[in-house]
Amino acid sequence: MLNEELKIKGELAQTASYQLATLPTEIKNQALLAMADALELQEKEILTANESDMNNGRERGTSKALLDRLLLTSARIKDMAEGLRAVATLSDPVGEVEAMWKGAQDIEIGRMRVPLGVIGIIYEARPNVTVDAAGLCLKTGNAVILRGSSDALQSNRTIAAILAKAAESAGAPRGSIQLIENPSREVATQMMKLNQYLDVLIPRGGAGLIQSVVENATVPVIETGIGNCHIYVDSSADLAMAEEIIVNAKIQRPAVCNAAESLLVHEKVAAQFLPKAGKRLLDLGVELRGCARTQALLPEAKAASEKDYSAEFLDLILSVKVVDSLEEAMGHIHKYGTKHSEAIVTESYKNARTFLQGVDAATVYVNASTRFTDGFQFGFGAEIGISTQKLHARGPMGLKELTTIKYIVYGNGQVRI
Repeated sequence: MLNEELKIKGELAQTASYQLATLPTEIKNQALLAMADALELQEKEILTANESDMNNGRERGTSKALLDRLLLTSARIKDMAEGLRAVATLSDPVGEVEAMWKGAQDIEIGRMRVPLGVIGIIYEARPNVTVDAAGLCLKTGNAVILRGSSDALQSNRTIAAILAKAAESAGAPRGSIQLIENPSREVATQMMKLNQYLDVLIPRGGAGLIQSVVENATVPVIETGIGNCHIYVDSSADLAMAEEIIVNAKIQRPAVCNAAESLLVHEKVAAQFLPKAGKRLLDLGVELRGCARTQALLPEAKAASEKDYSAEFLDLILSVKVVDSLEEAMGHIHKYGTKHSEAIVTESYKNARTFLQGVDAATVYVNASTRFTDGFQFGFGAEIGISTQKLHARGPMGLKELTTIKYIVYGNGQVRI
């Protein structure tokens, strides 16, 4: 039997979605600004709820990196509010007619952007996702049903209530933003099959969550987020640049999906690059797991297993491999990568072009950190996630990716002959 909370909130969301589809941009923007103000005004309430989640996490022995994803601070709340304000300034894709042309008997045909409808989002312990998802869905005229993990239940419950109340006060329909508060797996599994209410399901989290949703959902899924991201240091690389890039990609926020998890180094520069860059990483607390040639240059590195090369660590751990060629590096990425973000550091135009064209990933970099794979960094405002699939949306999913199209046709009495 369908869980009562899912049924009630599903019906509310569906009704709200019909109203949101025609809600004027001005009202949506006013709601986003009201939501941003409410987050800042009720910061104390949010931080109190988050501290409860943090204490529970510490008691469970949650890793430092994952606690960092869960943690909210005054600065992070301000950033979330600014994200909503940024979305309010962006162009509204809903109602945009991308093209018009004449068809049979001079009927006029157009392609219009419209909301997806009701979006379900299942995610792990990142309360900022609650804000990003609510803001982007509202701007694009979609109702959203959120289901976060039990690790962040108090934070998500508080934030969602604040956002929903603020949005409704500004003219958004009731049911536009809702959170499923039942943390059971049974309810999560039912949500994956909620075809009568959900138009699409977006999972955000680690490999286990993504796999569970893809395997169990009957609702259409946009797959996001698993990031075994590589930095390849080519034989022609500027090694000082390469060192800064790998340190940034690994260290800045190790528990996010666009952090580097693997370092590949061409054998011609390995002896020069690895001892210096490796020592710096080690000094910064990174555990290195490398091949035999890596260990010969960095005795402090542990032996890497096959599992290490395919792992999304989300922690201060980095797999390292010395390769003989660009082709070997690309082959390694094809075998172990997750089609998220991959980078080459090179001064060779030819090698850069080969890497850009040949590596299968949502985002491919030349001489830059993988940490830029982010909707805000790409100029999209906040993002709903990083799509690693190839249909409908790929890469950071901003406003346009949360819409679909319908064909509109104008006539003056034509009938088909």
